[in-house]
Amino acid sequence: MSEYQLATFAGGCFWCMVSPFAEYPGVIEVLSGYTGGHLPDPTYEQVCRGGTGHVEAVQITYDPEVLPYETLLDLYWRQIDPTDPGGQFCDQGESYKTAIYYHSPAQRETAEAAKKALGESGRFQKPIATPILPAMDFWPAEDYHQDFHKKNPVHYKSYRKNSGRDQFIEKHWSGGAPGKN
Repeated sequence: MSEYQLATFAGGCFWCMVSPFAEYPGVIEVLSGYTGGHLPDPTYEQVCRGGTGHVEAVQITYDPEVLPYETLLDLYWRQIDPTDPGGQFCDQGESYKTAIYYHSPAQRETAEAAKKALGESGRFQKPIATPILPAMDFWPAEDYHQDFHKKNPVHYKSYRKNSGRDQFIEKHWSGGAPGKN
């Protein structure tokens, strides 16, 4: 019997990072939250104000026998602009930066290989700016942020479109990215 593992990804607004993973076979749970900072148990308001060092992120509990980490990484890259060091799409600043947080040496190696391959692929004109960092404390976001795409589907779809995320994905990944709806 397999033991579940964690994958933690920061990709800008966490609302947009849940649905691509949530229904994927082998995903047990996707939580929106905050990581990378120095303040214990931060609130959304504190993170948005800045100065806490946190980024909005998702933490995915998954079954590696059903869903390899490589597949999660591939899906992650297809949700973000990995060349933007200052945030994602219309959301810029400290809390919207991208990062892969590894939970084991194997995840680190796999993430570094995936980043290198993406950089060498020629898909993007600029270098890949997404850092690969050791996992830190993860603080779940407030309840109203969890599964936002289900609780507020009209607002969610409008945000994705108006933020520029969907257009970027469509342009750089033929046919768009799985899970964007």
